[in-house]
Amino acid sequence: MTDPKKTNIVFVLSDDQGIWAAGCYGNPEIRTPNIDRLAATGIRFENFFITIPVCSASRACFLTGRIPSQHGVHDFLTGKADMGTDAKSFMDDEICYTDVLAEHGWTCGLSGKWHLGHSILPQHGFDHWFAHPHGAGQYNDQKMIRNGVTEVAPGYITTAITDDALAFIDDHASEHKPFYLSVNYTAPHSPWTGHPQDIVDSYDDCLFESCPQESRHPWAITPRKTDQTRADATTLGLSDNLGNRESLKGYFASITAMDIEIGRILDKLEALGLRDNTLVIFASDNGYSCGHHGFWGKGNGTNPVNMYENSIKVPFIASHPGVIPEGIVQSAMVASYDFMPTLLDYVNLPLPDTQLPGSSFLSALKDGNSPGRDCIVVYDEYGYCRMIRTNQWKYVHRYPEGPNELWDLVNDPDERQNLIDDPAHRDLITELREQMESWFEEYVEDDKNGIGFDVGAGQNRPVGIKWDDGTDAFVYTAIKRRRKEREQKPS
Repeated sequence: MTDPKKTNIVFVLSDDQGIWAAGCYGNPEIRTPNIDRLAATGIRFENFFITIPVCSASRACFLTGRIPSQHGVHDFLTGKADMGTDAKSFMDDEICYTDVLAEHGWTCGLSGKWHLGHSILPQHGFDHWFAHPHGAGQYNDQKMIRNGVTEVAPGYITTAITDDALAFIDDHASEHKPFYLSVNYTAPHSPWTGHPQDIVDSYDDCLFESCPQESRHPWAITPRKTDQTRADATTLGLSDNLGNRESLKGYFASITAMDIEIGRILDKLEALGLRDNTLVIFASDNGYSCGHHGFWGKGNGTNPVNMYENSIKVPFIASHPGVIPEGIVQSAMVASYDFMPTLLDYVNLPLPDTQLPGSSFLSALKDGNSPGRDCIVVYDEYGYCRMIRTNQWKYVHRYPEGPNELWDLVNDPDERQNLIDDPAHRDLITELREQMESWFEEYVEDDKNGIGFDVGAGQNRPVGIKWDDGTDAFVYTAIKRRRKEREQKPS
């Protein structure tokens, strides 16, 4: 048995990858042989839920084990939040699992996307820092930050991130102390252009039956750009891409190209004799829809924001030969706020003295038959929108006025029939809402409570009493506009 305190950890995180977008998750069209290879040598979770369906906030939940209404990151961060004179370090008051790992002897490295504020500044125990300056950008000759200095990474950015990760592994392979490495790809985040042309062309004949281009959702957001978003003015919603084969080819190609790079990392670990002493994890920061339900995007692909399964459920695979059993499919429900307690439990390290809503699912990680945590309920939030999810039911509540939703996921797994107005379920709705609100009341920090925030278009600065300066932390949204119009209507 491997000594937990000498175990290396490689955490590969993709960006905007739906749970449906991998071969091992049942997609026969997309080519992901190395993600599938990882699943074949480890455990694949069918019901891993992120805590919030948007990138920056979700990454903060992974790192801290806390919910947005605790750590205060409620949306994706805008360009000026990541870089420049207005850049802020959004998690100065938080303890990340990388802080704990570094304190106990791990050398920590970041290769790829940070997107949690002040991207130029190495933070939270990271000794190695090769960071993307924003949340997304061009896929070729992209500017990156290496230990505080901005440089152009020539060529394809997915490969450049991998090259840096491989160099980090080489540098620390022979050390007596273990290493932790975050490999944070920007793929398959838009833009869906600039990917290796041979891979794009290989999808010319794909039918894309795994991405049904449904009729436009009534809440779907029309693509728009704003100078307050990421540096490349990435679109916030991509609903007009419905039926666009070139976008589908680009999305698939970006994942296949990333998969090739994941294979290089696995090959490197094996070549250096490190594979048996390394826990490798693959996950995505949030889900994504490419035409499913009639929109392109994640939680902010609709207005109001959504909690569809494709938005909140992500791939999660863990592999460690000799420790984690091979080829296991785990159906236990777990959430990203459980990740930090589980990872520290895995390497036998103490939890920080902070209020953590999650708990370790180590038993589910090592045994496919284990039900995981005692609690089989997960909770999500995205600003004014909150959710409670059991094995059968999902209740979504939007403050203050709705619209709300109730889905029977056993009999209606595709979320087609909203039962919110069904009198037969009135008591169930009351019970679920009370349970949800009681849970959030236990963990929410009042000055960071997401209910009052108009999310969906980006966050400019941290929230909380210490940051109150009279400026709005969130980008102006259509929701604010509608609320303002209602307030100004004569009674």
